Amino acid sequence: MPTSSSDENLFILLNNISNEINRYFSIFIFLFGVIGNILNIFVLSQRKLRSNPCAWLFLTSSIANLFAILSAITTRMLAGWTIDPTDTIGWLCKLRGFIIYSSRTAAYWLIVLAVIDRWLLSSTSVRHRQRATLKNAQRGAIIILIISSLLYAEIFYCYEANLINTPLPCYTKNTLCRYIIDISIFVMGILLPVLLMIKFGLMTISNINHSRRRVHALAMFFVGKSTIEPSISLIGQQQNQQKAKQEKKIDRNLLKMLLIQVILLTLFILPLVLEKIYSMLIRPNKFPLEAAIDSLVYNIALLLCYLTNGIPFYIYTLFGRSVFRNVLLDLFRKIAQKLLTMEVQK
Repeated sequence: MPTSSSDENLFILLNNISNEINRYFSIFIFLFGVIGNILNIFVLSQRKLRSNPCAWLFLTSSIANLFAILSAITTRMLAGWTIDPTDTIGWLCKLRGFIIYSSRTAAYWLIVLAVIDRWLLSSTSVRHRQRATLKNAQRGAIIILIISSLLYAEIFYCYEANLINTPLPCYTKNTLCRYIIDISIFVMGILLPVLLMIKFGLMTISNINHSRRRVHALAMFFVGKSTIEPSISLIGQQQNQQKAKQEKKIDRNLLKMLLIQVILLTLFILPLVLEKIYSMLIRPNKFPLEAAIDSLVYNIALLLCYLTNGIPFYIYTLFGRSVFRNVLLDLFRKIAQKLLTMEVQK
């Protein structure tokens, strides 16, 4: 009897903790993510950045992140204070699940495209560098959006509201649907994009190191040659180097922003990856206490995953150096000037 009473008390405690996390952490992620992504959209849509393929992919990824946060976190905040309408309304449950997973998957795959773009641009092969164009980035983004939408079309059949003994009341209605959705999310929405980000990120770093060694060897060659042929002056070489530095400044900063984003994204997604593996291996029918523990772990892992949809702006601001921060400050100055002009006209 005491064991049953202690289990019941622990069950209530875990549910209360889960509700409190949903209530307060969801508000933080919502404000953190919505403000960050809106600022990202404004900054990256400025003329100085939007013509760059990598920056354009950052822009479209920010739009997808904003959709993911608005569709996911809004209802979770409501669940913390009142009743989540997606828990009881079937069509809203289905639509919310579709928007969340398709937009979040698209956001991750757009970052994969950005990593591939940096890999192509850092390649020593002229043919590879010529493929790193805005047009190819836009084509890739359209393909990703279409595939991400088709990938989760089964949600309209599989998801139901008012379910019990599941991590959330709005969840898959049977075991087969659960495995199909979970495998799709795990493989296409989490594991594969993360692995590709890591792979092409490492290949990009390798390309950069190779290019540096090559540039150093060429510099030594021309310095040695200039001692024999003074007509080939170091002034022209310095001018070319200065021009190359200016052209590559944005690319270097974008690469740094991208690699840091990949690292943080991998760390924050890892708990959900482990939870998905665990949920696919355990039995579907669980005791209430086990369900409460699983629900708490799932909620924490899921909120950490949603955090990745809100952090890009802060990564770009902290590590984008002058490229991103200057555009952001210019945007703020333009807004301040417009507000001042409007105030003067009044």
